[in-house]
Amino acid sequence: MTSLPGSDHVHLLLVEDNAGDVRLVREALRLGGGQQAEISVARDGVEALTFLRRQDPHTTAVRPDLVLLDLNLPRKSGREVLSEIKADADLCEIPVVVLTTSSSTEDIIFSYRCHANTYIIKPVNLDQYVEMLRSLQEYWTRVARLPPGNGSARVCEAWLH
Repeated sequence: MTSLPGSDHVHLLLVEDNAGDVRLVREALRLGGGQQAEISVARDGVEALTFLRRQDPHTTAVRPDLVLLDLNLPRKSGREVLSEIKADADLCEIPVVVLTTSSSTEDIIFSYRCHANTYIIKPVNLDQYVEMLRSLQEYWTRVARLPPGNGSARVCEAWLH
């Protein structure tokens, strides 16, 4: 599979406050082989929204093709971030994958009611992370169809290829 013309990578925004989980996602992507995704990390909900809205200090931020969002964040919860992304006309088409430790039925229902594109409980080891990211790539590049012209048409196109 190849990237869209003119694109040599995909950009992910990982919204995660746990440094160990950030390392795990980076390592899983690296181990997937092939072309790497560019990953920006927001350590809390406030930073995620300033990044997405290209507000100071993120005025030159690249619009991500996909957001991987933890629900349990400091300063502003992932639930609030999801609600704000999906209520914002400039951001609502960016696919948001909730990637969290919570298996709570309430969190799952809330996330889908707020238009999360996918809800995934974090894998417990590196091999499972690699498989989960491969599954996401397969879904977003071969199964799902995204709206054209918003930058997300190349979601995961280059992740593990």
